[in-house]
Amino acid sequence: MAHSPPLPDFAAIIVAAGKGLRVGGHTPKQFRSYKGKPVLRHSVETLLSIGASPVVVVIGEDGQSAAEDALGRLPEIQFVTGGATRQDSVRSGLEALEESAPRRVLIHDAARPDLPREVIERLLAALTDHPGAIPTLPVVDSLAVSGESGTMTGAADRESLRRVQTPQVFRYGDILTAHRAWQGETDAGDDAQVLAASNHSVALVDGDERLKKITFAEDFLETATLPAFRIGQGYDVHRLVEGEELWLCGVKLEHDKGLAGHSDADVALHAITDAVLGAIGNGDIGTHFPPSDPQWSGARSGQFLEHAAKLAGEAGYAISNVDLTIICEAPKIGPHRPAMRAEVARLTGLDQAAVSIKATTTEKLGFTGRGEGIAAQAIVGLSSSNSVNS
Repeated sequence: MAHSPPLPDFAAIIVAAGKGLRVGGHTPKQFRSYKGKPVLRHSVETLLSIGASPVVVVIGEDGQSAAEDALGRLPEIQFVTGGATRQDSVRSGLEALEESAPRRVLIHDAARPDLPREVIERLLAALTDHPGAIPTLPVVDSLAVSGESGTMTGAADRESLRRVQTPQVFRYGDILTAHRAWQGETDAGDDAQVLAASNHSVALVDGDERLKKITFAEDFLETATLPAFRIGQGYDVHRLVEGEELWLCGVKLEHDKGLAGHSDADVALHAITDAVLGAIGNGDIGTHFPPSDPQWSGARSGQFLEHAAKLAGEAGYAISNVDLTIICEAPKIGPHRPAMRAEVARLTGLDQAAVSIKATTTEKLGFTGRGEGIAAQAIVGLSSSNSVNS
């Protein structure tokens, strides 16, 4: 798996101060569950993963508790209370960044949970020549101008029109000055309009349909049709050789031999990882972490399992239980079982009661019976976000 090139340094502001009640219910949409996690958490996790620092989350006056519940213990999050309008909220976020004074700032709506990295790359690249950049999409439908009587009074040229999305990125000093100088009588439609009002150019880059904004109740329905439960199985084998460390379930065991492999060869975590990927139909461990890629040489297998769990969440599922069987003659697994269960629970976000780890021998038969290797077999259950939250 090739590394993506590093992004330029940038800070991020996520606007999550709205009431968001058009989707129905009493919980603002940014805090409702979507594909296994709160809507807000999707974009925050993405931005943290690609290096945004700091990340400012602008919340409503009474939104601190809900935001903390949604984001848990994610690092480098700064909460700022917003204002009466979106523009007021963005300005509060920008003012909160004044001390750190980043060169670039990304501003995003929490209601757009899917945040493709390639769009951010295009936006940041555009700042080389412009103080601001926004993602846009073409208008594909014909447009009509409506009169007061509700009848068509003309047509608009769709070729010159674009649908505007977030995130939008700016040179920090320019957008802060523009917000402070804004003289509009009404709230600005977006931050690009604020910047343009200060006679700055705004570049248009290609947007992405995945940046769709969650607005109505039906926007949550794509996860409602998921099967309530899915099951996956995984199986893996590694050779026992002298001179290698022995890692099982993320726990290092003292033994005269260790498992050979490109990574740390943790056969148990590999089996669980494959079970999770199998349950969501997303390849296997070799698909995501090919042994031909030198970056995974000696890598800890816990990151493989965490990645699979993240993919499951993005697919609308949460891991509900793990059942693992380790097959070997030696070492004895029993003394290490509590530590193994604790580590698997930590990696998957499960309670230890939902993690079963068993061991068996093959009565001296086969390669495991001869002590040539260790095998592991795992079964994992997944629950859809709707069944989890129902």
